[in-house]
Parts: sequence; structure tokens; C-alpha cells
Amino acid sequence: MGICLDELRLQVIRPTLKHLRAWSQGMENLLLGTAAQESQLGFHLKQGRRHGLGIYQIQPHTHREIWDDYLINHPALASKIRGLASQRDFLDHPHSELTTNLRYATAIAWLVYRSADVHKIPESDTCNVTKMARLWHQHFHHGPSATTQDFECSYAQLVSGADPTNSAPRYTGAQPPAHHPAPKSSPGAELNGQGARQPTA
Repeated sequence: MGICLDELRLQVIRPTLKHLRAWSQGMENLLLGTAAQESQLGFHLKQGRRHGLGIYQIQPHTHREIWDDYLINHPALASKIRGLASQRDFLDHPHSELTTNLRYATAIAWLVYRSADVHKIPESDTCNVTKMARLWHQHFHHGPSATTQDFECSYAQLVSGADPTNSAPRYTGAQPPAHHPAPKSSPGAELNGQGARQPTA
């Protein structure tokens, strides 16, 4: 079992995107789907001999390209991204942040899409898993081993089809139903409804 879906959504992905002024429901869902497909929402952080790291299985060379080819031309954004990373460890072991720092890894995953001109998901496609699968396969996926159908299956099983639990209720965005306690009977009514006790002999 990986990271709780709603905790990943509400405690990691959403605040990271809002920090970067890039939040939309569609982008949030795309990153959730990416994490579901790449690592089963964090069940794997390093899979065997594969080079991918973290919940998004970002490869080190992709990480370098984001910094060397994209962020170098966006200094203000680069400063925000750097602020999410560790102060010292990032200088010595930058790729380890992809495994140990969820918000930083989320920012880099978002940049993989942004650097491919995927800036936002139209509202009409917020829940269009087929289109999200194509975006993932075209811009994020590395290697021939997975297909858009794999993304759709992972999304269905781990995101849209995740089972709620008492300890981690699913987030729906809907207001909880109002609770109206049943009116209590007055003490007098309760007494009046009781039969008179008969004295014992």
C-alpha cells in the first residue's frame, strides 16, 4: 500500500501547486494519476535496476534537464523550486530529493509537464482520464513498457476507485450533511408517560 490518496492530494500536491501558482483540479488529478501509474502512489520509491526515483519515478537525467534546459530561463520560478529543496543535502545529493522530499518531487513532476507546454488542464477535461493518459504517455513516460491503458487502469484502481476507510475518508469537496439531533422529550413528558409505581405489600 502506498501513500493515502487524500493525504497525498491535500497535504502534498495541492499546496505545492498553489505555492507555484499553478493549481487546477485537472493538473492535480494528472499528478495523482502520474504517481498512481509510476509508483502505485508511493508503494515503490526505487524499483530494482530502474533509474526512476520517488513517487513519480523521475529519472536523474530528466531532473538535470529541468534545471539546465528549462529553469535556467525562468529564474523566479527556479528560486521557488529551490526553496522547496533541502538547504545542504540538495547541493551534495540533488537527486535524493526526488525520493525523500514529496513537495520538491511534485514540483519537478509538474515541471516535466510544464516544460512540454502542458500548463493547465481545461475544466472540461478535469476528469478525462483518457486525455490525461495521453499527456502522461507523451510527455512523462520513459520506456516502452507501459501504455495509456496501464495509466487508465492505475487511475481507476488507485484514484477514482480507491475505497474509503474510517481513518482516511475520501475527499469529495462536498459539504458534509447537516446533523439535526432528534428533539428530546421534556422531563415532564417522560414522567407523565411512566405508569405510577404500585406500592409493594
